[in-house]
Amino acid sequence: MGKKVQISMRRVQGALFEAKNERGRTCVVDGPPDVGGTDAGLRPMEMLLAALAGCSAVDVLLIMKKQRQPLDNLDIEVTGERADAVPAVYTSIHVTFTGSGAIELAKLERAVSLSFEKYCSVARMLQPAVKITFAAAVQNRGARG
Repeated sequence: MGKKVQISMRRVQGALFEAKNERGRTCVVDGPPDVGGTDAGLRPMEMLLAALAGCSAVDVLLIMKKQRQPLDNLDIEVTGERADAVPAVYTSIHVTFTGSGAIELAKLERAVSLSFEKYCSVARMLQPAVKITFAAAVQNRGARG
């Protein structure tokens, strides 16, 4: 049997909730103003995009380290396209990784590809229901390749 993961949530006020993991780490989730939200936190569907970016980012960091690529920084932009229906699920998601450091673009592209095709649990949960595309870029003058 796999590992159990537990999150608890408590209402702070209106549609603002605090989520807490078993280690005591927290984040805030907020709803839209029409249901009492105050824009004090990410909306649930935004958190899903953040979870996808975070899961893949950890994979990319590990893979780049194994490839001996000195990744100085990694920025991730995620754009999700939602259905114009209820429920307004994501129909497509595009993720762009921009790495910096003396790294090879081909190695970063390989790391991103491996993450989405093999390692990222969040991506695997979403696919094939959601079309996920990705791209990688290197931003600096010291890049190799």
